[in-house]
Amino acid sequence: MSEGVHSIILPVSKKTVWGFVSSIDRWAPLVPGYINHEMINERTLIWEFKSDLGLMKKKIKLEVNILEWIEPDKVTFKLKGLNEKFDGHGYFLGEECGIGQTKMTGCLAITAKGAKAPIVNALLKTYVPQMTIEFSEAVAQSLLVQK
Repeated sequence: MSEGVHSIILPVSKKTVWGFVSSIDRWAPLVPGYINHEMINERTLIWEFKSDLGLMKKKIKLEVNILEWIEPDKVTFKLKGLNEKFDGHGYFLGEECGIGQTKMTGCLAITAKGAKAPIVNALLKTYVPQMTIEFSEAVAQSLLVQK
């Protein structure tokens, strides 16, 4: 399984971070290559984005299921590929780290299944950590802009 974890210290309260990440509509468009998303219910969405794995450029459709909303600290989710054989999980975590500061951590782990899995998983080893950094930085930037 390819995994990326990225932490950022933000000059905002944990409550502010939670207010942002607790609304899927705020962060779903920030994934690199975002095309669109559709809310199925308050805990499930379909997320569509373009991936660029070097040799492979594809439209990916994922079902994202929110497993936990642990206010005001953590959102955990599970991923399942709808048009490709992917499984994964991730989380956002907010931790106070000083007066008016929050350490926000984003984690994303994805693995490919099926006949092409060995090739795709090799490509994901670089892609997933970079995507996690870009996504976490985009969330952080959005939080700073709304501040």
